[in-house]
Amino acid sequence: MSRLHVVSGKGGTGKTTVAAALALALATEGRRTLLVEVEGRQGIAQVFETEALPYEERKIAVAPGPDGGSVYALAIDAERALLDYLQMFYKLGGAGRALKKLGAIDFATTIAPGLRDVLLTGKACEAVRRKDKRGRFVYDAVVMDAPPTGRITRFLNVNDEVAGLAKIGPIHNQAQAVMRVLKSPETAVHLVTLLEEMPVQETVDGVAELRAAGLPVGGVVINMTRPEVLDTGEVDIAANGARTGIAEALAEAGLRGGRRGAVGVAYADRLIDPLLEEAREHAQRVDLERAGHTELAGLALPTYELELLPEGVDLAGLYRLARDLRKQGPI
Repeated sequence: MSRLHVVSGKGGTGKTTVAAALALALATEGRRTLLVEVEGRQGIAQVFETEALPYEERKIAVAPGPDGGSVYALAIDAERALLDYLQMFYKLGGAGRALKKLGAIDFATTIAPGLRDVLLTGKACEAVRRKDKRGRFVYDAVVMDAPPTGRITRFLNVNDEVAGLAKIGPIHNQAQAVMRVLKSPETAVHLVTLLEEMPVQETVDGVAELRAAGLPVGGVVINMTRPEVLDTGEVDIAANGARTGIAEALAEAGLRGGRRGAVGVAYADRLIDPLLEEAREHAQRVDLERAGHTELAGLALPTYELELLPEGVDLAGLYRLARDLRKQGPI
């Protein structure tokens, strides 16, 4: 079972919400999960309706159920991670803090953008490998709310590039250690999508890029799904503009004829065109969603579906999504 779950997705697909729900879903039977944020947006704090996360691991939730475990969260800051790195490998101590005051750390991460990604992934992988005094893993699972699909392969693979540039020394060793985690069965990269043309295409492209880079793809989470209110035959009728059928249905509902007379007829006639337009739009949406399903099925990956919550995702909705993920099997 994977211990590092990387969650990516096109902007607007709800990847942060899915990452949070996944962390809750994995924290069952007393397990401990760590939810990591790397983009500096404080999205996790917003989802859990709590104050901004500091650069420290903080308990933010308890998973549902009688044996629910704990969810911890961490907002990784590249600057603080670099200070940790300098202390770990070079024992700089106060010199590291002096570098920060001089602006050297900002300078380093600006001229070498890949360094920032190395620090972010390295901190998450350190949490995956960390053990307590009894030799047990501190966290049963680590969930990373990662950058969007268009950047995810480069973000995860940057350590390979750094390891190639720095042939020896602690930087090389650190990069290699991170890549051993990222390319191992311990890791799974999950992609969040909607049943819309652009997110589906970006998901397909993202899976191809991840596979080409040798990074382990986990599953696809189809978010914000909506129920089909019409069966296949009814969708076909709606798409073809069955004016007569709607007129008959309105008549059966008492909106034509009888005591309503001409007023009822006129009122019913005014309803028909808007109803037909809505039916056509629904039919087009269903066709697009079915095509998206077919394309995603071609990836031959585990697929999970989370329904659209009409009133938005509050804390109760987040727990509901976590339960839905658990019901659909291991992820």
